Amino acid sequence: MKKALRIAVFSVAAAALVGTAAFSQQGPKKETGDPVARPRPRPGETPPAVEQPKIPSQLKKAPEAQIDQQAPTFRSDTLSVNVDVGVLDNKGRFIPGIPAGNFRILEDGVPQRLTGFTTGESPMTVAMVIEFSNLFQQYWSWGWQETLTACYSFLETLKPEDTVAVVAFDLRPEILSDFSTDRRDTSQALARLRIPGFSESNMYDALTDVADRMAEIEGRKAIFYIGSGMDTFSKLTFDQTRRKLQTAGVPIYAMGTLQAMREYYDSRGAMGSIQRLDFLMADNQLRTFAKETGGQAWFPRFLGEYGGIFRQISEALRNTYTLSYSPTNIARDGKYRKIKVDLVGPNGDPLRITDEKGKPMKYTVVAKAGYNAPRAVE
Repeated sequence: MKKALRIAVFSVAAAALVGTAAFSQQGPKKETGDPVARPRPRPGETPPAVEQPKIPSQLKKAPEAQIDQQAPTFRSDTLSVNVDVGVLDNKGRFIPGIPAGNFRILEDGVPQRLTGFTTGESPMTVAMVIEFSNLFQQYWSWGWQETLTACYSFLETLKPEDTVAVVAFDLRPEILSDFSTDRRDTSQALARLRIPGFSESNMYDALTDVADRMAEIEGRKAIFYIGSGMDTFSKLTFDQTRRKLQTAGVPIYAMGTLQAMREYYDSRGAMGSIQRLDFLMADNQLRTFAKETGGQAWFPRFLGEYGGIFRQISEALRNTYTLSYSPTNIARDGKYRKIKVDLVGPNGDPLRITDEKGKPMKYTVVAKAGYNAPRAVE
């Protein structure tokens, strides 16, 4: 069906390309299987505070009694779960200053008692996962320039202490630059992305490979995915990918790059119902991966939207609440456990947050959807 999609949707544009020279330049050359190293040490300086919306005074008086005041001592067989939580207003800005007593965390519907609570800014560890495929660029050359523009624009939002790796994928993921605070490494990696050599886009395999490598990295971390959201020939299925991403616990921030192209062809009657369905499925895949890992997904139509998206990513990663708890379910059965985080007031009702004018403010709580319990070692 993917092949039919490409022929049906882009036949008009493909005809325009007849007579052009065949690609003679190859894609990035790098030995595969190189491990993604742990991030290099980062300077210990504290980043400057970000201007944020005001929080009503009643939030600052919320009870803190739910937190164990003494640092817990765990046995080697005791499980502790950490959950990074972002609270965003209706403009995507992080809401600071919410006390621990206003957070409620449920595991499979059972309330859990917090054993740790931290917040504040911290450096980021980000893997840029870029779809480097000829699947759509051959029909929409501007689309690849748009992708590169997004990559370079995102780098400009990072701070010197942030570490970045670049991974491109078509048939398989390739590490173009390992985690580094040196932006020259990242820029040189992006400079290698010029003309794609294959028309495959194995997104499932690429995302799970990078998430597995990042699972043990401490601190604020995320995958920033840039691509169509389509998968053509991965070894893993969609459901297998979901489970692996949930287990790794690395939030995915995804940006779909085909909105402008889709609207262009759709407005000219070159897109049928099946093609529309395929594109909708691609969008839903990105939304699902983002939601279930505690990230977000965007589908910009104009370059002017990039700045706001990158600011949201930066705020969501730098300004998070980290909640810790020891599950009441101590079974080591390897089963998936659902997590739900919400904000409550003193009476257990949904927390009411107001803006600087005293008006109720809509907000969204962003957190991973769950995790896989460890299995007992026989």
